[in-house]
Amino acid sequence: MTMAEGDLAVTEFRFVQSQYLTAQPPPARMTGALAWVRANLLSTPFNIALTVVVLALVVWILYGVIGFLLVDAVWTGSDRTACLMSTVHHEVGACWPFVKDRLAYFTYGSYPIPQRWRVDLFFALLAVGVGWLLWLRAPRRDLGMVYFFIVLPVVSFILLHGFAAIGLPVVDTVLWGGVLVTIVLASVGIVVSLPIGIVLALGRRSRMPIVRFSSSVFIEFVRGVPLITVLFMASVMLPLFVPQQYEPDKLLRAMIGIALFASAYMAEVVRAGLQAIPKGQYEGAMAVGLNYPLMMRFIILPQALRVTIPNIVNTYIGLFKDTSLVTIIGIFDLLNTVEVSRVDPKWATPVTSTTGYAVAAMFYLVFCYGMSRYARATEARLRQGDKR
Repeated sequence: MTMAEGDLAVTEFRFVQSQYLTAQPPPARMTGALAWVRANLLSTPFNIALTVVVLALVVWILYGVIGFLLVDAVWTGSDRTACLMSTVHHEVGACWPFVKDRLAYFTYGSYPIPQRWRVDLFFALLAVGVGWLLWLRAPRRDLGMVYFFIVLPVVSFILLHGFAAIGLPVVDTVLWGGVLVTIVLASVGIVVSLPIGIVLALGRRSRMPIVRFSSSVFIEFVRGVPLITVLFMASVMLPLFVPQQYEPDKLLRAMIGIALFASAYMAEVVRAGLQAIPKGQYEGAMAVGLNYPLMMRFIILPQALRVTIPNIVNTYIGLFKDTSLVTIIGIFDLLNTVEVSRVDPKWATPVTSTTGYAVAAMFYLVFCYGMSRYARATEARLRQGDKR
């Protein structure tokens, strides 16, 4: 090697980095919201065109909704004249004085005014029970289950229906209405449908022919008819087969019809979860000496219900909205109170009906979206547990 070649080798060696460089963040256009927009909304000419069309549609819808509910809305007034004002270039939006005037009717129906504190207390007790069960870090959740499934139903019945022995006058269910009826029907249906659905699903997979046949007949019959038919049968046909003195309460008949209808759908949801469990789970449970009830309680059902969380919540959301069908049989749920209020001559205007239906829509949206978000959070938490 010549002197010149040695000098060149030394010179080249001096350019080698002897320390690791600190990792640099990726370019801003490759991360964050901008990167997501580029990858999902603007990746191809077709996606760009579709994004523009959808955004234009969303803006158009929001412009109309916000304009009706907020910008052009009427906020003060004592009767329909406040919501009739219009000019050539300006139309009246939502009639919020109508909602303010009828809000108590939307909430309680015809429940006696001096006794409405009982409904408020019921709402508070129900909120405590739901929060106690859904909050995973709540203390003594075992007591929360006892409270929700045993104490709360008894106390709620005494509060809402009345009990003369303790000074609470009886309030007939004919006077119940509005949000009260909707919450009661939905709560009973949601709480009752899952355990009955589990029993029906297990019965349909049973090896005993009579149990399997009975469960299958019930599920297929209920799923084969619309809910309105079930409600009509519970409200109109059932009283024909029992003596008048033993005729069930009209609201109770609706509760039973809704609960049984939802149970049939819940049974198929649970059965799908049971079929998704590998056969090895059953064999492993039997290998360690677990009998059928213990195997289902500790091994199979927890996994099956975990798999079917989206379908269970979807059934609950459908059940919550289907409670509005009781208006067909004359029960004054929230939707029926809106129907009655909108034809009141005191508030009869072109925008009264739309305003009332908008209030009902927002009520259902809040509750259904809340159930959906909690279910998604539960799924995310379970996925994180699988990765640990």
